[in-house]
Amino acid sequence: MSFIKNAAEAVKRDVAEITSKMKKLGKEEEEMSANLVGHLAERIPNLSPEMADPDNAVDDLLDSTFASRYTSTPMSKTTMPLHGAPAHVVYQLITDVRKLDATPALNLASFVTTWMEPEAEKLIHESLAVNYVDTVEYPSSTEIHNRCVTMLAKLWHSPSVPDEGPVDAVGTGCIGSSEAIMLGALSLKKKWEAKRKAEGKEATKPNLVMGAQVHVCWQKFCRYFDVEERYVPAEVGRYVATPELIRDLCDENTIGVAVVFGSTYNGEFEDVEGIDKVLSELNAKHDWGLSIHIDGASGAFVAPFLYPDLKWDFRLDNVASINASGHKYGLVYPGLGWIIWRDATHLPEAMVFWEAYLGTMERSITLNFSKPATNIIAQYYVFLRLGYSGYRKIMMNLDIIRKRLVNALSRTGHFEILSKDIGVPLVAFRLKTVTGSDGKEHHRLYDEFALSDRLRMRGWVLPAYSMPDNAGDVKLMRVTIREDFSIGMADMLVADIEDALKWLDTHFTFSREDINKIAQAQLGRRLSRFDSSILARPPQDDDKQVVRPC
Repeated sequence: MSFIKNAAEAVKRDVAEITSKMKKLGKEEEEMSANLVGHLAERIPNLSPEMADPDNAVDDLLDSTFASRYTSTPMSKTTMPLHGAPAHVVYQLITDVRKLDATPALNLASFVTTWMEPEAEKLIHESLAVNYVDTVEYPSSTEIHNRCVTMLAKLWHSPSVPDEGPVDAVGTGCIGSSEAIMLGALSLKKKWEAKRKAEGKEATKPNLVMGAQVHVCWQKFCRYFDVEERYVPAEVGRYVATPELIRDLCDENTIGVAVVFGSTYNGEFEDVEGIDKVLSELNAKHDWGLSIHIDGASGAFVAPFLYPDLKWDFRLDNVASINASGHKYGLVYPGLGWIIWRDATHLPEAMVFWEAYLGTMERSITLNFSKPATNIIAQYYVFLRLGYSGYRKIMMNLDIIRKRLVNALSRTGHFEILSKDIGVPLVAFRLKTVTGSDGKEHHRLYDEFALSDRLRMRGWVLPAYSMPDNAGDVKLMRVTIREDFSIGMADMLVADIEDALKWLDTHFTFSREDINKIAQAQLGRRLSRFDSSILARPPQDDDKQVVRPC
């Protein structure tokens, strides 16, 4: 630091000396000297040309972060600044902007991995500059990717990876499950088109059958690629598609069925084996060639370890492709997704690109091009680090915590559990109605959204949302149990939920519309701006509801 200070003072003396001499020079010489001053000033970082006083540049070098002039002026928000600022200042300013974000470990809304071992983080850091597509320059990334694809194909019982004989796994890493789903659905569409054209039939009205609880990326696929969306609607008490309801929606224009293996609403697995049986019957009767894509964004990394005997993968004849999110229960930071096809016959050749890039022929079946190698390398680390037994231990731990949380929430008497015993390790629940003095069941004066807001004050992020379609009146909350969510945290969460309920039971919060409904019931009209005295008056015996300030 003393070296920098001495250097800055030396430059300052040079600038002062030249400035003094400028007064004795003519106009031409003055301009030349001014240029020299600017050149010397550039030796001090972040001196703006419009700043006449070089002391500012010295201050930039010597001031602490919060003593610098940058913290007392607004940050650029819409236009790139003309001049830069010291690195330590910019770091602090951006850190301050992010301080009101949720703590990732307390974000129970997300399935995304929020913790990895230091060794994994070190590998990620060491490969930050590696572009995966540069296979000539970084051949190890391609090799690691292909090893991961083969391991997943084996895990999901692909016939392309037999116990003995040659291995020919077909799949690819993606930015996330959304890209993987686009690829899987596209392969269904192209196979359907090829079959229809080979039979001399028109192929202009494709449709895709799926449950209403599918991720929005399925809706995007249908809109982007002109496919009719056919949804099995949800209803109260049934929140996933069933085999028979799927049967009713299929016809000769159905490109396939999207099966959700781990609903984001309540973690439930759809009956893949039952759906596979229905499609086999339809194919035998009509020769439609119907196939299944498994949306295993969450469940495909859970079922092999928690429910190894459950048939949902390539052990079923009609399963053509499976996607999974490495950044969810694959236990890798975002973003990483995987898609594996049953074998090469289920990946249309039209989707495979061979292109010369940087001196080599590359095979590509992704929607994007450049992408980091970091997460692929991290996935391989986790596969080697944990092995099958390690993954199984983690998933069993998550299931133990899930059961504990279910029991604890049930014991409060406030909640109905909507998640299933077999599914993704999460707990979905909703508030029960309460019994009034009249003996009838009544909705509470607050809902799941109010509880979610109250818990946010303690740092917890628990999403509140509604079920889809015909079950839209069902509001619920969800706790996603990840690797870094311990039993101790679960116990603290339950305690905070109970505290939040006690507060909500004694503090009522109403929206303007709620107030108007009360006024309509009591006064026969909506409130106006002249009615503040009504809200301030003491409670009356005949009041049906009392509004209390929070």
